[in-house]
Amino acid sequence: MAKRVFYSFHYKPDNWRASQVRNIGVVEGNKPATDNEWEEIKKGKDKAIQNWIDDHLNGKSCTIVLIGENTAGRKWIKYEIEKSWNDGKGVLGIFVHNLKDYSEKQADKGRNPFDDFTMKQDNAKLSSIVKAYNPPYSDSKMVYNYISKNLSDWI
Repeated sequence: MAKRVFYSFHYKPDNWRASQVRNIGVVEGNKPATDNEWEEIKKGKDKAIQNWIDDHLNGKSCTIVLIGENTAGRKWIKYEIEKSWNDGKGVLGIFVHNLKDYSEKQADKGRNPFDDFTMKQDNAKLSSIVKAYNPPYSDSKMVYNYISKNLSDWI
């Protein structure tokens, strides 16, 4: 049985990259909202977005943050990380900047979004606890193969 995960990513620039990781097939990920659905959700403002996220996190054992060039610091990415962590879910990150997007372009590496959180008990950064995997290749196909080979073990 496939593991059930929630994928967190910056929609506009990284949706294509996220779909590549989702299609690897070793995990059952949350169904992404279509562009039209997302526009409807956004019309409901913050509460509707939070409800959508909460509904999709329900029943998942792990949150995978797909880290692109501008993922870190985004309001809803931070919410998804914090909620997942506080709910006791597994949390990990994968840098996806070297996967090509729909126009065959790669992106610059973004910063680690787990650096934005400090643990209250010991002042340690969440990034010292949560792993963010950075595939050691620049070729998109090799990055995809590396993620595909390791994703199940990372979870």
